[in-house]
Amino acid sequence: MFAFVRVRHTAIAVLGVLAAAASIVPALAQSTEISIKQGVLIGSQDGNVSSFLGIPYAAPPINQLRWKPPAQAPSWSKPRDAKAFGPSCPQPVRNDMQNARQTAAQNEDCLSLNVWTSDPNGRAPVMVWIHGGGHRVGSGSVGFYNGTELARQGVVLVTINYRLGLLGYFAHPALTAEADPAAPLGNYGMMDQIAALKWVRDNISKFGGDPNKVTVFGESAGGASTLYLLATPSAKGIFSQAIVQSGGGLQVPKDLAATEADGQKSISELGLPAGASVSDLRAIPASRLVALQPLEGLGFGPFVDGRLVLRSPAQAFLTGQATDVPLLIGANSNEASVMETLNVTDRAITAFLGNREASVRATYGGAGISDAEFARQVFGDATFVGPARFIAGQAANGAPSFLYHYDYVLENRRDRQPGAGHGSEIPQIFRSWGQMPLASRLLTQQDNDFSVMISACWVAFAKTGTPSCAGLPPWKPYAPETDVLMELSPKSGPKANFRKDKLDAVLPAEGAVNGLRRN
Repeated sequence: MFAFVRVRHTAIAVLGVLAAAASIVPALAQSTEISIKQGVLIGSQDGNVSSFLGIPYAAPPINQLRWKPPAQAPSWSKPRDAKAFGPSCPQPVRNDMQNARQTAAQNEDCLSLNVWTSDPNGRAPVMVWIHGGGHRVGSGSVGFYNGTELARQGVVLVTINYRLGLLGYFAHPALTAEADPAAPLGNYGMMDQIAALKWVRDNISKFGGDPNKVTVFGESAGGASTLYLLATPSAKGIFSQAIVQSGGGLQVPKDLAATEADGQKSISELGLPAGASVSDLRAIPASRLVALQPLEGLGFGPFVDGRLVLRSPAQAFLTGQATDVPLLIGANSNEASVMETLNVTDRAITAFLGNREASVRATYGGAGISDAEFARQVFGDATFVGPARFIAGQAANGAPSFLYHYDYVLENRRDRQPGAGHGSEIPQIFRSWGQMPLASRLLTQQDNDFSVMISACWVAFAKTGTPSCAGLPPWKPYAPETDVLMELSPKSGPKANFRKDKLDAVLPAEGAVNGLRRN
């Protein structure tokens, strides 16, 4: 695939306002206790919702466990305080005060998760959130991921941390030689996600969750991770449904050899020889590895290692090898809000289209559309909107898939924004605006009503496998022959052949398949 499209699975998942969200622990008045296999947890109570934070789901991936599959989680003999989030996985700190505060507590010992529940004695559906951030930044403790309001709607909500950047997605010949021939390697962040889901399977009933009704969901890199989980045989059976928010779908992952070469190049920048030993690699301070992870441009993410990840999500869906579960998938109307972050220029769009530029431009408005607007629309359609439609279509023959297009902008911002930015649906779904008191005061009644509706749709999907909710017309499964999606906007409703001419032009059927090759 072309360079600008190839970054879709590493897109930084935090829009401007979300990037400023702090890691907020609410002031809670009461304690609550739950006993799991590892030991007793002392959590917090907020009204009818209990939260248990910073629970380790795997051993600390440090020293000899760095760049290895996650090992068994530790146990404890005395009650463990679970009222504060665990540290974020090592990552660059973005240049804003709030985010610096969020990521200040970083440590390689970061494999923890957080649980919110309204009835520890119940058997509620479970939703497991995989955060975005380009596979190089982010945390399950971001304020907008607070699970209180979703838990109040009758689900158990889980957020997780997973290894990022060069600590999460890294290969080197020395590590390959060390690993057993069949052992997974390289995709450590994805291994962490699988380990967290297995922890949920084994423990969530103690929090009132149903281990047989688990929906995994995520946005941007978290959505892409969800697609890779769907494409990975060893992840089959640890979740029963999936939601992919702006996760792409036509990712073109590297193979092991290419990722090993990248790993050798990275350590050479730290002054180590290409033939560095495993001991040399594990002696590198985490801070030096993080320093090699820029916040802009190309990033990190899953690759085909031939052991855990066998193929790209698109290949898995095209060949019928993806896990067949109910799927909710879609993208936003202004995904181009991340173009600058990814260093995608108008020229990159032109290069992507090649000799198709003139015909595609004609479909998008010809001389009547500016270069900047043309680039904005093509980027969103080729990177997120079109791939979501492609995946929904490929999945339609099995368990139902539901396709959406998110186009809701807060009332007070509609005169300043060309559409719904990348990640802007997150606080609406989590109903977590209260984590940002200043922002919450800007909400109108329409904004609040919309948030109630879309949050209920996501919860309904987790409960029933169908995103039906009050305030929205019936949402039917997607079928390529009718090509009807649900537009989520101030005038929500089903839309037939949504942007069909543009999506067919920018990603024709043959191109979607041929685009699986790596350039």
